[in-house]
Amino acid sequence: MWVARRVLSSVAHSRQYAGQSGLFRRPLQGCLLETELRYLQCTCCWTSRIPVAGVESLTAVISPPSPGSCEEEEHGAVLDSCYTTEQRDTILQLLNTASVEELAGVKLLRGRKCNNIVDYRSKHGPFRTLESVVNVPLLKHKSAVIVFDSILNPVKKEKKVRAQLAKFIRPEVDRSWLEDANSVVSLVCATNRIAWAHVDRGMTVLDWQHHDCPNFLKGAYMASSYLHDVSAVVSLLPSADFYIIEKPSISVQNTALFPVMAHLRTVEAMLFALLEPRNVPSDCNIPPRVLNMMRTAVGRHFGLMVGEARTSGAQAVRRLMTESVTQKSPRVNIPPGMLVKYRDSFQISNIRKGAGGEELCDALLLSVTFYELLSNLPVSVR
Repeated sequence: MWVARRVLSSVAHSRQYAGQSGLFRRPLQGCLLETELRYLQCTCCWTSRIPVAGVESLTAVISPPSPGSCEEEEHGAVLDSCYTTEQRDTILQLLNTASVEELAGVKLLRGRKCNNIVDYRSKHGPFRTLESVVNVPLLKHKSAVIVFDSILNPVKKEKKVRAQLAKFIRPEVDRSWLEDANSVVSLVCATNRIAWAHVDRGMTVLDWQHHDCPNFLKGAYMASSYLHDVSAVVSLLPSADFYIIEKPSISVQNTALFPVMAHLRTVEAMLFALLEPRNVPSDCNIPPRVLNMMRTAVGRHFGLMVGEARTSGAQAVRRLMTESVTQKSPRVNIPPGMLVKYRDSFQISNIRKGAGGEELCDALLLSVTFYELLSNLPVSVR
């Protein structure tokens, strides 16, 4: 048996190097065992070795490694080879000319990364190749690939706007319908009054007041009494393209507030019924006239949220009133007559007395939020 194994080993070795002699023999072309030989120890005598090909070598012969993809550039490939000339020019053009604010709109470039890009190109000059972008701090290879793809295939802002409007405004309407609106009236319901603000698309306040409703929360929610008070308010409202009713954010887990929640839902339903035109076919392309906007949406827009709770908007309204007088292009244009009328209404002492100042604040902020969300121009809280 030992002799047989030696003969077989010699035959296999000689066939691999057939037709060659000397110490520097090379394996035949196309031979499967064109690899480094390894040996197995004979389990019978433990002195003979049987030549075999390494498993890794066989795998390399049968399945040669494929060239690295763009996501494996760090193993030696070049980023520029993954894109066409036109694509490289588009990417480099944006990275070399965009401001910090414009770079922040690209995926993964918010925060310190967009600042690092601007700092890097100011120190080292414009980017010449895509590979040089990897030298920017915090922008390694895989992140760079995502950034390049995001530049070439930007996310459409319209989808974000529709998602934003659908999240905060109900029922869902087409943005083009809202853009054609010349003015809106925002309404805020309280426990004993309803306040509203009439604002046009130029962000000028046309009307701003509240009306007391003495029958609210009296007795057992008499429908006729509620109808009388709500109808009185509707008769005073100015004509507008849309009426935006604030949707309160009262936790259903707070059972003590169930009477208040029932009251607000009742007033809200009556306003919808009285303001929405009736006898309109359901299949017609006419937008709804009355819409809801979440109270929390206004709170987040003006930075009035503390956790999940909404704080007073009096300070924000006082700031808007001051800007209306002191700035050339204020955020909201408030006529001088209204400024004089309400100059003392939004002090903390008057707010606590329940004189209607809080509802007036909420009504104005609701209109401002509606227009600014619609225009998709984020305004920082100043």
